[in-house]
Amino acid sequence: MVLVSGSGTNLQALLDATADEAFGARVVAVGADRDGIEGLARAERAGVPTFVRKVSDHSGREAWDEALAEQIAEFKPDLVVSAGFMKILGPRVLGMFPVVNTHPALLPSFPGAHAVRDALSYGVRLTGCTVHLVDSGVDTGPVIAQEAVAVREGDDEDSLHERIKDVERGLLVEIVGRMARYGWTVSGRTVRLGGEQGGEYDDHDDLGRDLRNQEDTHRP
Repeated sequence: MVLVSGSGTNLQALLDATADEAFGARVVAVGADRDGIEGLARAERAGVPTFVRKVSDHSGREAWDEALAEQIAEFKPDLVVSAGFMKILGPRVLGMFPVVNTHPALLPSFPGAHAVRDALSYGVRLTGCTVHLVDSGVDTGPVIAQEAVAVREGDDEDSLHERIKDVERGLLVEIVGRMARYGWTVSGRTVRLGGEQGGEYDDHDDLGRDLRNQEDTHRP
């Protein structure tokens, strides 16, 4: 399941990847918080079911969160990917599903909606992107993976953000694929992906046997 609010370039990267059966996952549905966006059009062209849940159609954020959770549950996803979804998810959704998000900075540095601008203003020479699990905070969930992007002389917010997005798409596809194929475990703030330690979890039976003994285990 993928949630979008805009053009859906990360969604498209996932749709392209899941076209290969070896990827180990498929996008069961795409949800949005607004109508008429390219992200929904991308899903429709790929034959993926879509839905829209607007905050304004509900009495408040709590009611919207409940409605969104019920809609997501109809598709029984193993994982929800927030791919440019510009709404903070509430406790009902987060209590029912594991949610993965991307952020255009190396968290915990520069959280929030203006990460690229903030990094440039601070004068960093190295920034990047983060794939993380979503919790109740703003960009505070446990980090799954990060990749660095150098800040070049003369970079502005647009040029730097475009290079970060190129890296972000690849990292998101890689991480979602590994989570789908091999599972993951969370202990405190540490997220450990199956197959992470030199092929330790090369087959699914070994993965399940080892991970079931650890805290907060998730299987695809």
